[in-house]
Amino acid sequence: MIRPEPCNPILARVIRGGEVESMHRGSAVVVDARGAVALTVGDTRRAIFPRSAYKFFQAIPLIESGAADAFGLEPADIALACASHNGEPMHAERVAGWLKRLELNDDDLECGPALPGHAPSAHDLIRANTPPTRRYHNCSGKHAGMLTLARHLGAPTRGYSEYDHPTQLSWREVMAELTGIDTGTLPWERDGCGLPALCIPMDALARGFARFADPEGLEPTRSAAMARVCEAVAAHPAMVAGSDRCCTAVIEKTAGRILVKTGAEGVFGGVIPERGLGFVLKIDDGASRASEVALGGLLSALDLLDAKETNTLAPWFLPDVINSQGKVTGRVEPGPGWEA
Repeated sequence: MIRPEPCNPILARVIRGGEVESMHRGSAVVVDARGAVALTVGDTRRAIFPRSAYKFFQAIPLIESGAADAFGLEPADIALACASHNGEPMHAERVAGWLKRLELNDDDLECGPALPGHAPSAHDLIRANTPPTRRYHNCSGKHAGMLTLARHLGAPTRGYSEYDHPTQLSWREVMAELTGIDTGTLPWERDGCGLPALCIPMDALARGFARFADPEGLEPTRSAAMARVCEAVAAHPAMVAGSDRCCTAVIEKTAGRILVKTGAEGVFGGVIPERGLGFVLKIDDGASRASEVALGGLLSALDLLDAKETNTLAPWFLPDVINSQGKVTGRVEPGPGWEA
């Protein structure tokens, strides 16, 4: 049943000529591993589609099953399994090498073919008359990880993107333990890359992220796998997204103190290891320009950034609006919802 949305607070707004031109409403929640709330803004019990923000969780079975070690995956590969990458050469070439180790190829990936999301890389392919291929899809690392898990489990590689395939059951079991939710009851639909996407309450998902920072009570194999995900992402932020991307910049500029993962339609999730916290934010209208600015508002509200980090991350957290003449005509800034 489609329910009416609540009137969430304004988390980002566009300023032009000293006036508010546009406003973006949303919600955000920060919790610890026991669910205790450190920050809440708007309706944080609402169910959302995290989309690619699930990828940290989806990488856990790849490691705890033994598949990652069996196929010699490096930390950069694990970071790529968590990625919504640009399709730059560093991403596509690593996926190609990974598939070769599996004795598979691009056609075995069940995401669609794509050009790189990174414009210079896309232009290079077009000039070379190279058609779009699946390795350039932003989710190809995650798909390579699921093919690796299927190989290790002895499950069919064809059809690994189906809802009831063992690879999909594996990560849903992980989500059930880490969030306390019976994932079999959650609404779902296919994601943009073809995998099942679950609709889950924000506060439960935030608690799942917090357990990466504080895995107390989990089986040693699972907690070790979660630690390896965090270590890989912190060590290889460029694999998680790429050039000129918010996720990569935040992880890199904070030296891994803050681990973030974007999802489609204005979602961010992440882990704050040193504070034992996890967070999720969602912009109601799905605008990425607002979600990045709202992420800056959230991190500022938690007093997580020093002056140098704030300045370095300003292109994402306080971006200028620039017209076709190259002139600054406004800015996007955190909204008053962060002041409550």
